[in-house]
Amino acid sequence: MVHLGAFRVGIAGCAVVSGLVLNGLTAWWLLRLVSRNNPPLYRAYRLWAIGGSILIVLVTAAAGGYLTYLGLRDPRRLPDALSVIVATVMILLPFAVSLAARRWFGIGGIIPVEEPAGKERSPRRSGGSLRSRI
Repeated sequence: MVHLGAFRVGIAGCAVVSGLVLNGLTAWWLLRLVSRNNPPLYRAYRLWAIGGSILIVLVTAAAGGYLTYLGLRDPRRLPDALSVIVATVMILLPFAVSLAARRWFGIGGIIPVEEPAGKERSPRRSGGSLRSRI
C-alpha cells in the first residue's frame, strides 16, 4: 500500500468524471424532456433551469469525488464502507432521477409496455420541411 496516496487521487478523479458524465447526461435528458412537454414554462425559466442543473451536477460530482477520497484514507480498512456507499449512491442516482422523471411525465417504467386498446397515442408529426406545414 505504498502508492495509496496516488491511488486515492486517481480513484477520486475517476469518481468526479463518472459523476459529471452520468449526472450530466441525465440532466441534459431531463431538460430536453421538460422543454418538449412544457415549452412555455421552460422558455420562461430556461436560464434558471440550466444553471440549476449545472450546479446540481457539479455539486454531486464533487461530493462523490471528495467522499471517495475520504473513504480511501486508511489502508487497513479497505474497502471502506463510506467508499462503497458513495459509489452505490453515485451510480444509482442518475437511474433514480430518470425513473422518477419518466413516471412524472407519464412515459412509464424502464421497459416499454404496449398501451391498452383505445389508449394509443397519436403519432407525432415529423420535423419535415416547412412546406409540409403550410
